[in-house]
Amino acid sequence: MSATVAMILALAVGTYAFRLVGPVLHGRVELSSRVRELLSAGAIVLLVALLATGALTADGGFAGWARPAGVLVGGVLAWQRAPFVVVVLGAAGATAVLRAVGVA
Repeated sequence: MSATVAMILALAVGTYAFRLVGPVLHGRVELSSRVRELLSAGAIVLLVALLATGALTADGGFAGWARPAGVLVGGVLAWQRAPFVVVVLGAAGATAVLRAVGVA
Protein backbone atom coordinates (compact mmCIF):
# COMPACT_ATOMS: atom_id res chain seq x y z
CA MET A 1 0.00 0.00 0.00
CA SER A 2 1.43 3.36 -0.95
CA ALA A 3 1.83 6.21 1.50
CA THR A 4 -0.84 8.21 -0.34
CA VAL A 5 -3.45 5.48 0.03
CA ALA A 6 -2.53 5.00 3.69
CA MET A 7 -2.91 8.75 4.32
CA ILE A 8 -6.29 8.84 2.57
CA LEU A 9 -7.51 5.89 4.64
CA ALA A 10 -6.22 7.45 7.87
CA LEU A 11 -7.97 10.73 7.09
CA ALA A 12 -11.18 8.89 6.19
CA VAL A 13 -11.16 6.98 9.49
CA GLY A 14 -10.34 10.15 11.41
CA THR A 15 -13.16 12.06 9.73
CA TYR A 16 -15.65 9.28 10.46
CA ALA A 17 -14.50 9.08 14.10
CA PHE A 18 -14.73 12.86 14.48
CA ARG A 19 -18.31 12.82 13.15
CA LEU A 20 -19.22 9.87 15.38
CA VAL A 21 -18.02 11.60 18.57
CA GLY A 22 -20.89 14.12 18.54
CA PRO A 23 -23.81 11.67 18.66
CA VAL A 24 -21.96 9.26 20.97
CA LEU A 25 -21.07 11.89 23.56
CA HIS A 26 -24.30 13.90 23.29
CA GLY A 27 -25.84 14.06 26.73
CA ARG A 28 -22.80 12.51 28.43
CA VAL A 29 -20.54 15.55 28.34
CA GLU A 30 -21.80 18.93 29.46
CA LEU A 31 -19.88 21.97 28.30
CA SER A 32 -19.75 25.02 30.50
CA SER A 33 -21.29 28.24 29.24
CA ARG A 34 -17.79 29.76 28.93
CA VAL A 35 -16.64 26.95 26.64
CA ARG A 36 -19.78 27.34 24.51
CA GLU A 37 -19.11 31.08 24.20
CA LEU A 38 -15.50 30.40 23.18
CA LEU A 39 -16.58 27.84 20.58
CA SER A 40 -19.06 30.32 19.09
CA ALA A 41 -16.44 33.05 19.04
CA GLY A 42 -13.94 30.66 17.47
CA ALA A 43 -16.36 29.83 14.66
CA ILE A 44 -16.92 33.53 13.99
CA VAL A 45 -13.19 34.27 14.00
CA LEU A 46 -12.57 31.40 11.58
CA LEU A 47 -15.23 32.66 9.17
CA VAL A 48 -13.89 36.22 9.32
CA ALA A 49 -10.35 35.00 8.66
CA LEU A 50 -11.59 33.02 5.66
CA LEU A 51 -13.45 36.07 4.38
CA ALA A 52 -10.43 38.31 4.86
CA THR A 53 -8.02 36.02 3.04
CA GLY A 54 -10.47 35.49 0.20
CA ALA A 55 -11.27 39.18 -0.13
CA LEU A 56 -7.81 40.66 0.30
CA THR A 57 -5.38 38.24 -1.32
CA ALA A 58 -4.80 36.84 -4.78
CA ASP A 59 -1.76 34.86 -5.93
CA GLY A 60 0.04 35.43 -2.64
CA GLY A 61 -0.33 39.20 -2.67
CA PHE A 62 -2.82 42.01 -2.25
CA ALA A 63 -5.86 41.60 -4.51
CA GLY A 64 -6.29 45.32 -5.15
CA TRP A 65 -9.01 47.65 -3.95
CA ALA A 66 -11.84 46.52 -6.25
CA ARG A 67 -12.35 43.10 -4.65
CA PRO A 68 -12.53 44.29 -1.02
CA ALA A 69 -14.88 47.08 -2.10
CA GLY A 70 -17.14 44.53 -3.76
CA VAL A 71 -17.09 42.36 -0.65
CA LEU A 72 -17.98 45.42 1.42
CA VAL A 73 -20.93 46.20 -0.88
CA GLY A 74 -22.08 42.58 -0.60
CA GLY A 75 -21.74 42.71 3.18
CA VAL A 76 -23.83 45.87 3.42
CA LEU A 77 -26.51 44.38 1.19
CA ALA A 78 -26.55 41.18 3.25
CA TRP A 79 -26.75 43.23 6.44
CA GLN A 80 -29.77 45.03 4.98
CA ARG A 81 -31.28 41.58 4.36
CA ALA A 82 -31.32 41.85 0.59
CA PRO A 83 -32.06 38.64 -1.31
CA PHE A 84 -29.03 36.46 -1.96
CA VAL A 85 -29.10 37.09 -5.70
CA VAL A 86 -29.07 40.84 -5.09
CA VAL A 87 -26.13 40.49 -2.70
CA VAL A 88 -24.08 38.48 -5.20
CA LEU A 89 -24.94 40.69 -8.17
CA GLY A 90 -24.31 43.86 -6.15
CA ALA A 91 -20.88 42.67 -5.03
CA ALA A 92 -19.92 41.48 -8.51
CA GLY A 93 -21.28 44.64 -10.11
CA ALA A 94 -19.41 46.93 -7.74
CA THR A 95 -16.17 45.04 -8.36
CA ALA A 96 -16.70 45.08 -12.13
CA VAL A 97 -17.45 48.82 -12.22
CA LEU A 98 -14.38 49.63 -10.13
CA ARG A 99 -12.17 47.49 -12.35
CA ALA A 100 -13.70 49.05 -15.49
CA VAL A 101 -12.80 52.56 -14.29
CA GLY A 102 -9.25 51.49 -13.54
CA VAL A 103 -9.29 50.72 -9.83
CA ALA A 104 -7.29 47.53 -9.54
